[in-house]
Amino acid sequence: MSDELSLVFSALADPLRRDIVARLTVADATVGELAEPYDVSVQAVSKHLKVLEQSGLVSRSGAGRRRPVHLEAEVFDLMTKWIERYRRQAEARYQRLDAVLAEMADRDLPHRSEGTAS
Repeated sequence: MSDELSLVFSALADPLRRDIVARLTVADATVGELAEPYDVSVQAVSKHLKVLEQSGLVSRSGAGRRRPVHLEAEVFDLMTKWIERYRRQAEARYQRLDAVLAEMADRDLPHRSEGTAS
């Protein structure tokens, strides 16, 4: 799993990491601040943050004890482009299916009216 997109989706597979990402959309936070609402240790949250950092979803700035974690929004563009490409393909496939079904229904209409007219 060396490509960036795989790393991002793998990082987001964990619910706690998804929640951390959601919280970081509001504001940057320290590891301690991020750990507060969870029933896990600061060390466990640090490990989750390391996974998020390796995927490129977050970065840490500053030096010393207070190193705020920052969400890297550009990574969402990569995910959105990938998802959108396949959404468009699926939508086109469903539109073709709708067209085929409509054509079949139109061909079937004369047979129905012949059977009902007596």
